[in-house]
Amino acid sequence: MEGLWALISDDLPALQIAVPLLAATLCVLIRRPTAAWAVAMVVAWSSFANAGVLLHRVLTTGTISYVEGGWPVPWGIELRIDLLNALVLLVVTGICAIVLLAAPRSIDAEIPRDKQYLFYAVYLLCMTGLAGMTVTGDAFNIFVFLEISSLSSYALVSQGRTPRALTAAIQYLVMGTIGGTFILLGIGMLYMVTGTLNIVDLANQLALVGPNRTVMVAAACIAMGVGIKLAVFPLHIWLPNAYTYAPAIVTAFIAATSTKVAYYVLVRFAFSIFRINQTFDGAHSSAIAMMLGIAAMFAGSLVAIYQDDVKRMLAYSSVAQIGYMILGLSFANEYGLTGGLVHLFNHAIMKCGLFLVLACVLLRMGSTRLSAFAGLGRRMPLTFAAFVLGGLSLVGVPLTVGFVSKWYLVLGALEAGLWPVAVLILLSSILALVYIWRVVEVGYFKAPPEGADAITEAPFSMLLPTWILIGSTLVFGVWTSLSVGVASAAARMLIGGGS
Repeated sequence: MEGLWALISDDLPALQIAVPLLAATLCVLIRRPTAAWAVAMVVAWSSFANAGVLLHRVLTTGTISYVEGGWPVPWGIELRIDLLNALVLLVVTGICAIVLLAAPRSIDAEIPRDKQYLFYAVYLLCMTGLAGMTVTGDAFNIFVFLEISSLSSYALVSQGRTPRALTAAIQYLVMGTIGGTFILLGIGMLYMVTGTLNIVDLANQLALVGPNRTVMVAAACIAMGVGIKLAVFPLHIWLPNAYTYAPAIVTAFIAATSTKVAYYVLVRFAFSIFRINQTFDGAHSSAIAMMLGIAAMFAGSLVAIYQDDVKRMLAYSSVAQIGYMILGLSFANEYGLTGGLVHLFNHAIMKCGLFLVLACVLLRMGSTRLSAFAGLGRRMPLTFAAFVLGGLSLVGVPLTVGFVSKWYLVLGALEAGLWPVAVLILLSSILALVYIWRVVEVGYFKAPPEGADAITEAPFSMLLPTWILIGSTLVFGVWTSLSVGVASAAARMLIGGGS
């Protein structure tokens, strides 16, 4: 065992990409749902453990650089892991692994059994793309892995039970293609100016070239493209339908991973490549990002209040929560960027937990409409208690992860001298309380319909991952050394111009 570990320990960054990619092929060859799920489970949990090892190495020895094919940087392709992407990689692989615990029972109700092995294959492909985007040190490969994850996401969304899932997937595909095109154009322009695609070398060359017209257009293209992938308001039109009509497990997975990795890409380009707080005058871009973030916080929450489908309500809530992350980036100071990165971590676990709650409700009730929640607090007490705790975290109640995120965002606003923005952050939390309370009121205080006695609690295989995530919102709301500690160190690195 020690010999095997010595053999592979230096190749852990590459294994984060290669293993799920090969396992996806294996799932197709197996063609048996249970065996494919077992393969996906082993790979996902191994990748999660691998991500933990890589984060520990970065914390103890510094940035990891892995050169593929023996070609020296910047001529060869580099996998580069620092504090920023080590944290994101831990989130992505952890969510992938935990969601798979609930997958068999949930997809049995939504996806024909003879197609389930394909579901696991595409799931692993999506995981490959997300992990690749996170660890690559090459700007063009960010685009390559982005397209792998995007194409996989379109296929996963299309597996929903209703024909509207296919429509949502096509809408997602169209918007995603537009976003990908903008990103590719921007990267092409950067290559034209600098002659390199390595992220570290690209940043150094841009510092010498300065903000000329081509570079500024490239920055605008990349911001637009990543903004579509991130679902930044008002570029979010693909998100509500994709989240609403996708299979419940797919919604939990995508909501907690794809937009988070897109936010990572935006932060990486803004601070590691363009260095908007040093080489470029980022005042105008920061002002635009701040306005978009505030607009998202209120528009997403206001629309969520009037939704009759709880799944759609949480989808619009995600638009608002993305607004918080954009707001943290716009402050361009340590507290604000820490708040945005911590919210990436925190929103992933609380929103994934909430969507897994809806997967439990859909399994038992056959619907996620608000009327299906009538009396649910008595019929499915463990499931509904998980929703309440996740909702409190979404609002930002103290001792939950949501409070930690908003606390640092408020500190970022005050550090930037923007106390009215700090007030707006607090006011937007009240809107979240309104739409969460609508569900709580129906679940606890509305009488269940006739025949509700036949409804039983969700199966243990789905409650376990749900409560792992919901419990984590309390654990990381108190113990913040991992989330805040790593995020603040990453923020200091980025503000200082680290790549």
